[in-house]
Amino acid sequence: MIIRLYFLSLWSFIDPIYFAFTRLQYLHSKQHFSIFRVRLTKYKGRNVTLSDGTQIKKNDLLVKIHLHNVRLYKEVMFQSNSISRGKTIYRMVQQSFPSLADYVQHHPKQEKIKGVIGITMINKGIKKLGFETAEPKNHYYIWLKKLTQIPIYFLFASDLKVHHVKRQKPTYLFMSKSQLMKKYRQNHPSTISH
Repeated sequence: MIIRLYFLSLWSFIDPIYFAFTRLQYLHSKQHFSIFRVRLTKYKGRNVTLSDGTQIKKNDLLVKIHLHNVRLYKEVMFQSNSISRGKTIYRMVQQSFPSLADYVQHHPKQEKIKGVIGITMINKGIKKLGFETAEPKNHYYIWLKKLTQIPIYFLFASDLKVHHVKRQKPTYLFMSKSQLMKKYRQNHPSTISH
């Protein structure tokens, strides 16, 4: 716990600098809580066809989502039980989607946005949230992302053994705009568990 507290202090210092350089923005909503920070991005990976038929191709416009990890960890840092910690993280992520749907629905480039993309090394429960997954193929990109994701993995993982970290792989998360709106749009019946 002491190591994680030191790491959290360091991350809290670095995070505003990271935020400024990545062009991220917060999702503001009077109706919905959000742990997401987002930016528009042009997709640079291989072509992906999602289950609803949406095709994601090179240079398609996507909303890239980043979890606000410092804020998220502060919510779960004193939960020693990994199951309750996982449930809290899942709930906070789930509760953030209506804000994301609002953001896409009212964005000036809404017509051009094809969907949502993220990347993670912690992917339990992501399919229930509506995500589909794909593995990056570029080995340099995989190692770069692994390097940047490892600090987050160390914050949230219950077991900090090095060989466990080595087994983790970055995974693309995709959700089509259609799926996002169907599942989380504000005027759609809520799917959030209370």
